[in-house]
Amino acid sequence: MKKVLRGVAYAVLPGELALVICLLAGVRVPAAVLSAAELLVLAVVAAEVFAFVRLRRRGLSAREALAELVPEPVLRLLGHELRLMASLGRWVARRRHGVGAGDLAFGHAKAQSAMLWGFAFVCVVETVGLHVLLAGVPVVQAVFLVLDVYTVVLIVGLHAAAVTRPHVVGADGSLRVRSGAHVDLRLPAERIVSVRYELCPDPGKEPRDGLLELAVASQTNVTVELSEPVEAVSLLGRHRPVTTVRFHADGARDLVTAATSRRSSHAPSPDAGPQALKPGRTAPSPLLGRPGSAAP
Repeated sequence: MKKVLRGVAYAVLPGELALVICLLAGVRVPAAVLSAAELLVLAVVAAEVFAFVRLRRRGLSAREALAELVPEPVLRLLGHELRLMASLGRWVARRRHGVGAGDLAFGHAKAQSAMLWGFAFVCVVETVGLHVLLAGVPVVQAVFLVLDVYTVVLIVGLHAAAVTRPHVVGADGSLRVRSGAHVDLRLPAERIVSVRYELCPDPGKEPRDGLLELAVASQTNVTVELSEPVEAVSLLGRHRPVTTVRFHADGARDLVTAATSRRSSHAPSPDAGPQALKPGRTAPSPLLGRPGSAAP
């Protein structure tokens, strides 16, 4: 059932998009074709809703039922855009995501802010220019206006996500490494072997298994080595084990110092143990009796 629904959806959606393009281009489409296409779309939507309800009745949660019907890459892309929108709200409210009491936050937005604001400015200029050029075609003008404005919002959302989702050093020396709203990787303190400052101006030059690079402005400046791999998930849902993480932080040296000192302060002492002796006063030794040879 799930495969059939996905197959029909993959066939219907491109056809619907082709019809929309034809209508925007001024191509006359027979009314019967339009009606059949709309009925087919409604039938697919109704079937998806029916399948969703059936999965919910089987005991699946809403998230699990949705994952059964919608491909994971599509869900992850939609989730990413929702996180961008939420980041805009946090940015306006000056709140950060995932930074608790006792945690230290280190941003990674400064190095790319100029580039993102430049892209946003270019998109605004393009929006105004297209709006003027397409004044004679109101429908096309409205479509491009919506697309251009949404593009500007997404670019600002990328900057907001980088600001409100910083890297986090936990109270126990653990690390939460992030890249905007699409990467959120937790590194437990017990698996971290070393955290060092290492400037890599050309990441991706020597790719290898177990290496994850989160570059900002084409550079990384912190390297974390792990004793055991952790699972990293890409934007489209690809899972792979990672033993070395390279990322960029605005205050990289301070992050390395904080992570190292916190790990050291929480590391168990090698001499400590359940049988460790503690200094303290002991009872006085009993007096020795007179030796037998000294008796009268």
